[in-house]
Amino acid sequence: MSLEITPDLVIPDTDLQWDFVRASGPGGQHVNKAATAVQLRFQLAQNTSLPAEIRERLRKIAANRINAAGELIIDARRFRSQDRNRQDALDRLKAMALRAARKPKVRRRTRPSPAARERRLGEKHHRGGRKESRRPVDWPDE
Repeated sequence: MSLEITPDLVIPDTDLQWDFVRASGPGGQHVNKAATAVQLRFQLAQNTSLPAEIRERLRKIAANRINAAGELIIDARRFRSQDRNRQDALDRLKAMALRAARKPKVRRRTRPSPAARERRLGEKHHRGGRKESRRPVDWPDE
């Protein structure tokens, strides 16, 4: 079972490592003996299944979830069952990878039109006049 991001982008199961830990929160006595929380570890630094540009964008997107060993760690403990937490972790990894797979839009420099520049300067002049009218009037001595 591998994680399909797009039809041509797949993360094999061998790149994913699962750790199951005890979760806090609701669950009664069951919470003390069942390891329902899931930690999904994805080797991002040594990964070869993702193209380099997608790996780099994923590194920027999930910067605060990557440890010193280069592992992307997703902690899922929202649900009471291990299966639902496992699916939640996979969904979150897939969402991050989809976001990284989209190429960022190239920014083109634009310049304000002369009319827009004139409007801006007119507004500045108007604001300055309003502030100047608030000043106290200095009457000449008679």
